[in-house]
Amino acid sequence: MSVCPPPHKVVCEILTPSLWYWRSGKYVYKPVMNQTCCPQYTIRCRPLQFQPSKSHKKVLKKMLKFLAKGEISKGNCEDEPMEPTAEDAVAGDFALINKLDIQCDLTALSDDLRESLESEEKQKGKSSKREDTNELIQSQDIEEKLGSGEPSRSVKVHTVPKPGKGADLSKPPCRKAKEIRKERKRLKLMQQNRAGELEGLQAQCEPLSSSPPKAKCNQPKSLEDLIFESLPENASHKLEVRVVRSSPQSSQFKATFQESYQVYKRYQMVIHKDPPDKPTVSQFTRFLCSSPLEAETSPNGPDCGYGSFHQQYWLDGKIIAVGVIDILPHCVSSVYLYYDPDYSFLSLGVYSALREIAFTRHLHEKTSQLSYYYMGFYIHSCPKMKYKGQYRPSDLLCPETYVWVPIEQCLPSLENSKYCRFNQDSEAVDEGRSKEPDRLQVLYKKAIMPYGVYKKQQKDPRDEAAVLQYAALVGQACSERMLLFRN
Repeated sequence: MSVCPPPHKVVCEILTPSLWYWRSGKYVYKPVMNQTCCPQYTIRCRPLQFQPSKSHKKVLKKMLKFLAKGEISKGNCEDEPMEPTAEDAVAGDFALINKLDIQCDLTALSDDLRESLESEEKQKGKSSKREDTNELIQSQDIEEKLGSGEPSRSVKVHTVPKPGKGADLSKPPCRKAKEIRKERKRLKLMQQNRAGELEGLQAQCEPLSSSPPKAKCNQPKSLEDLIFESLPENASHKLEVRVVRSSPQSSQFKATFQESYQVYKRYQMVIHKDPPDKPTVSQFTRFLCSSPLEAETSPNGPDCGYGSFHQQYWLDGKIIAVGVIDILPHCVSSVYLYYDPDYSFLSLGVYSALREIAFTRHLHEKTSQLSYYYMGFYIHSCPKMKYKGQYRPSDLLCPETYVWVPIEQCLPSLENSKYCRFNQDSEAVDEGRSKEPDRLQVLYKKAIMPYGVYKKQQKDPRDEAAVLQYAALVGQACSERMLLFRN
């Protein structure tokens, strides 16, 4: 079956609220979720509440060091962080716990921590009188009490004072405190909005110090602070990000087309192992430059307007990466990214995603309804697509009812089954489903007509089955706004 590409307004109004189609060039497609081997769930990030994780901050700092001093990290140069860091995992675990309505008795936990520290101080006094250098380890069990009142597990906190000869007893003892630091981190995550209680708990957990208290600086740096941190005047490199319209092609886009294409060709050959004759100019144009969206501007919209764009990353006067994006009234949609493989050490996949999130926040300042960042598809069984779940808070689209569900609530189900209905309301249905297929619009013999009129002229049951399948896939609103071509 053939579908005429809808005009820009139709795409914006239909696709933006629950972008359950995706596009490749001018083609707009939707996977049949319950039949494909690897279900692809539409994922969106909520940029206004986004806070960069520890791994995200590392990528941003790596870029700043490279720009400022030309430093190149010798560690892992993988483009995407496939596995979350320990801090990210803790954050994800507790987001899931909160969603499951499990409450932790923080008062009891903090009391146990305080008792552990008091016991440690007493032990320190006793051990300082001993002459031998035998290591003394004291363990104090700390029980987490959940909402049921039953203890969940015990966490041992080890203290290891070593007051040998010549030891400076005025300083706190050197102790192994991985577990207690982990508890502190969890408490911080669970009490983000309870600043007063958090400060009290931190005061209990911090070891005593004779030095004067440091000025409080608990406010974390924003994403913008991390990205746009000032560089020295003699910085080694200069990075500039330009947004150029790709459809219809602007003068800036045309002027940089060949350079951008050469980056794409190298990327496809090195990263995706394409043969040299595959990433041609026509293939590049069809895949990443053509678009069904038409340029449109609005007094209350972004200055660059709506439509399809290339976000070019210029390093010292040359293009090193290009992010292909669509700017729609409610979201920025990430279509593709390609980059110069020579700069893989900068983790440009992660860096560009963070820049696109910051760009969405910038556009929101003028266009308040533009408040989401769409990252394409999330495939839980594919590591190269699973990393998208680390940009939080984010939501997955239920493939049956087309409502957004926080990803923390979806993950337990996805661990058990590739295909899942995320909406837990068993009676809920797709409100936009096709209810009146006869109203579907058909283009037949250069004439537009409702399907109810068209089917009177066609008696082929196979054609009717195909049309009804199309109606079920696109829903009632799309079926009345797009034209289904029949010959």
